[in-house]
Parts: sequence; structure tokens; C-alpha cells
Amino acid sequence: MNPVSILLLGLAMSTDAFAAALGKGAGMLKPRLSEALRIGLIFGVVEAITPVIGWLLGSAASSIIENIDHWIAFGLLSALGVHMIYKALKADDTAEAESMEKKGLLPILLTGLATSIDAMAVGVGLAFIEVNIFIIAGVIGFCTFVMVTIGIMAGRVLGSLIGKRAEIAGGIILVLVGTTILYEHLNAVS
Repeated sequence: MNPVSILLLGLAMSTDAFAAALGKGAGMLKPRLSEALRIGLIFGVVEAITPVIGWLLGSAASSIIENIDHWIAFGLLSALGVHMIYKALKADDTAEAESMEKKGLLPILLTGLATSIDAMAVGVGLAFIEVNIFIIAGVIGFCTFVMVTIGIMAGRVLGSLIGKRAEIAGGIILVLVGTTILYEHLNAVS
């Protein structure tokens, strides 16, 4: 793989995380750049680790992961999105003011994992060609870090525009990302 194709792969792998970050940023009350960088770093690390795991699994797990990766991503993203919508509908004004730090690390990690399942499948595919998986994983992780940081801050603008509906919009975005992943994979099979 040449440097341009590695960069394009990194950008392609970060688009789901970017969309999810828009949703997260919209659900947060005025996220700071430090929060966006922290969330971007978490997503980037997760996104860099998953292709290495996929590469290590290699051909033995290829058919299993490729057959279910879209269902796993759809399930996790949809569940997180529905949970965000549910919380937003039940939330009072004080709960809405919580920052991502107060909401905890687990939702961020789960969202990062859900958006990186496809990177694991890509890692499995890369096991069949001669590549330096660590360079590719690093590029994927860096692209994701940048895209998620931008997504959180862009979501901040969206959040201030739609106010109390921001977390609902974030939940809808997560469900749409999961549905898009499922649709693309099912369409590719047809």
C-alpha cells in the first residue's frame, strides 16, 4: 500500500467515529477543547488497536468477523443512541448540564469500540497482504483522533443551536450511523 492509500484508508475508517462525535458533541453542554481532545484520543487509541487485533486474528476469523461486524456495530450504536434519546427525554435541566467527564468513560469507550468494528475487519483483510500493520493502525488512529476532536467541537455548535434537543439529535445520529453501517454491508452482499 502506498502512503496515499494508507491515508485514505485512515480517513475512511474515521468517518463513523466523526459522525458519532458530532452526536456526542451535540449532546454535551459546551464541550471544551480539552474534552474534545481527550475523547478524540480515546477514540483514536481504540481505532488504532482494533485493526491490529483483526490482523492478529488473520484468516481464521476472517469469515466470522466479516459476516457479523455490521450487526455488532449496528447493535452497539443503536443501543447507545436509543439510550441517549431516552436519557434526553427523561432529563431535567441539571442533568443536561453534565459534562462528558461526569458521564463517565464507559460510554465513550463503547462508542469508540462500536465505530471501530469495521477497522477490525479491515485488519483481518490486511493479514492477507504484505503491509506494516503498525503504520496503518497509527494512521487510522491519528485520523480518528483528528476527526473526532473536530466532530466534538462541531457538535458543540449544533448543540448550542438546538438546545435541549441536542442529546436527542446525538442519539439519532448514532442510530443513523449504525443503520448506515448495516445498510452498506447488507447492500454489498446483495
